[in-house]
Amino acid sequence: MHMNSSKRIRLTKIEGEQSETIYDIVATEEPLEISLAYGTENGRQTRRVSVTMRTLGFDEELAVGFLFTEGIISGKQQIQKVHSRAENTICVELIDNLELNLSALDRNFYTTSSCGVCGKSSIDSIRIVSPQNKNLQDFTLQQDFFFSLPEKLRAVQDVFRTTGGLHASALIGKDGHVILMREDVGRHNALDKLIGACLLQSYALSDCTLLLSGRASFELIQKAAMAGIAIVAAIGAPSSLAVELAEEFGITLVGFLKNGRFNIYTGQERIKMTNFGQ
Repeated sequence: MHMNSSKRIRLTKIEGEQSETIYDIVATEEPLEISLAYGTENGRQTRRVSVTMRTLGFDEELAVGFLFTEGIISGKQQIQKVHSRAENTICVELIDNLELNLSALDRNFYTTSSCGVCGKSSIDSIRIVSPQNKNLQDFTLQQDFFFSLPEKLRAVQDVFRTTGGLHASALIGKDGHVILMREDVGRHNALDKLIGACLLQSYALSDCTLLLSGRASFELIQKAAMAGIAIVAAIGAPSSLAVELAEEFGITLVGFLKNGRFNIYTGQERIKMTNFGQ
């Protein structure tokens, strides 16, 4: 847990006819401006790419993950350094003479913590940056693999335990262990932090399962597709567009994962169901 990801506040608690002043812990939320520096050694440009409301902590991972899932960069090898020039700002400096998809840079927008799609010209603009190839890993998991995931996620959600106010994205290995987890007030930020961490640590996601603490939205599936993730499991429900995109990119999508049950929306072939002898 990042030391500034939550804070103690004073509040008035009402219960029936009674009231009392207490102190509680809430998740922090502050804006982060993400900038990109690129060009030649003697002709560098810096452009603001996005402003997002996020929980403090792991800003470098968030910026890198965001640029990757938006199709602006394709990997760690394109990054020269990542640094903060001032409070609540982060700049990703790219290597010299890198050819960029400037049309992606032109899609400047304000991202709120609740909906990363807000401000984008259309849903089609998100589809454009998704990879066209579908070279996802073909592997299978037993249905029992999924039953234990909600409890494992709860066990590692540090800030959620104290505030109840954050979304989480976790990377689960084939053995069922949590490899990495990130939290944020924005579900898309949590996933960008997770993907950014994997990129910076050169960790492959192709044979892992992505576990989402809430619902599976279109944008989360788009980000998973960009990262080459083959299986996405969500505690909550998927949207219709999330299901369509998962089908389009060959992703196995599981939803309503809780209390020993779940729904399979796409990619059932990757799940071996003992009840049916598959």
